[in-house]
Amino acid sequence: MGVSTQADRLSAFVEKMAGAGLPNLVIDTFAHYYRKVVSGETGLIFDRDIQPVRPEEIAFHEKLDDFRAGGHRAMAKTVRIVLNGGLGTSMGLSGPKSLIAVKAGQSFLQIILRQSETGPVQLAFMNSFNTHEATLEALAAESAGNRALLFLQHKFPKILQGTLGPAEWPANRELEWNPPGHGDVYLALHESGLLERLMADGIRHAFICNCDNLGARVDPALLGYFATNGFSFMMEVAEKTPADLKGGHLARHGDGRLILREAAQCPEDEIDAFQDIERYRYFNTNNIWVRLDRIHDLVRRHNIIDLPMILNPKTLDPRDSASPPVFQLESAMGAAISMFDDTGAVCVPRSRFFPVKTTNDLLAVRSDAFEYTADHSLQSRRRHPGVPALKIWLDPAHYKKIEQLEERFPAGPPSLKDCAALSVEGDVLFEKGVSVRGSVSVRNTGKSQAVVPAGTLIDTDLTL
Repeated sequence: MGVSTQADRLSAFVEKMAGAGLPNLVIDTFAHYYRKVVSGETGLIFDRDIQPVRPEEIAFHEKLDDFRAGGHRAMAKTVRIVLNGGLGTSMGLSGPKSLIAVKAGQSFLQIILRQSETGPVQLAFMNSFNTHEATLEALAAESAGNRALLFLQHKFPKILQGTLGPAEWPANRELEWNPPGHGDVYLALHESGLLERLMADGIRHAFICNCDNLGARVDPALLGYFATNGFSFMMEVAEKTPADLKGGHLARHGDGRLILREAAQCPEDEIDAFQDIERYRYFNTNNIWVRLDRIHDLVRRHNIIDLPMILNPKTLDPRDSASPPVFQLESAMGAAISMFDDTGAVCVPRSRFFPVKTTNDLLAVRSDAFEYTADHSLQSRRRHPGVPALKIWLDPAHYKKIEQLEERFPAGPPSLKDCAALSVEGDVLFEKGVSVRGSVSVRNTGKSQAVVPAGTLIDTDLTL
């Protein structure tokens, strides 16, 4: 590919983004990443360039009680930013994931709003072009909805793998674009004007989290530790278990800086090392703390926010494997840890991390394994302290979509507070009052639906 061709294709991307009304800073950021792609960069991070983080290099949540008072004083200078750009497509829905009913008949969005009413922390949502209108409608129906601030995530054009030119898909022009990953939160904050507004209102600290992780609240001990140490950036990590093999892990670069390596940035022949929970012990929970003025300084110094690039190979239409192969340029917000000198990391308990990515997770959170408390928190009621995460596997042929899940649990989830692991193979309907104890599997090897009768206690493997 000649230089002129490269320039022509970049010009086509710039024209496309400008036509979509994207700000110059976003266009410049995409162009920066695009030049890396053209030059052959892959965004991969190799084992030879990093070292695992040792326990003595990070703080532990249970030792931060002395910082609680300072955290309470800093609450009024803090904003909680909830990433609300995702759809519930992995569970068969086309609307925002945050509107899924998750506990006590309330959605993620409703629970987050209830939580925001209990303290002085400002609440903001970063929506995507896919979720914005539905979120506005949902907020309008809530008494606390007018308290939340909103801003929009940007979008990047997809890149054809064959030519490195812009993807074209006349049948559905929206498929020509991809969300640029949650790393866009910093640019989106800046370009929306919300960063300046928050700073003008005296807000100094931001806590950023995913909408589907109801364990993520503004914890005064963590806020106090962050504010007292004057960190620019702090990441909450948790100890890896076999259930967390895909989670991006914390490491230290050869230059001494902390970095985040995501699975998409790991070379294929180093996946085993990436998933070694003894070597890379701490994974990113995507609960992030950052100083707003440091984000402002970063943009002012560099004109872009140059997060480590993630080059994600996909098909243009994710539902059509025969559609053209494309690259999606993305970045992870946790990767900003490598952009600051004064950073920290805290190992937090599982009570701050129980995201809902699949119907497996949704069944667990809806069950009595989690209690919805008077202060609008979700707390684990599980009696397996040695097993950090409830492991559930439901046969995707019968349970992948929410409507399939609800058809097979018509009376609600079984009791799972005494469960360590549950797998369900085949089409099985669970009647009212079923309880699960220990680690068990339920199998239906027949062609028709099997039924677990009401009141059944499952404490050993069951074949129907």
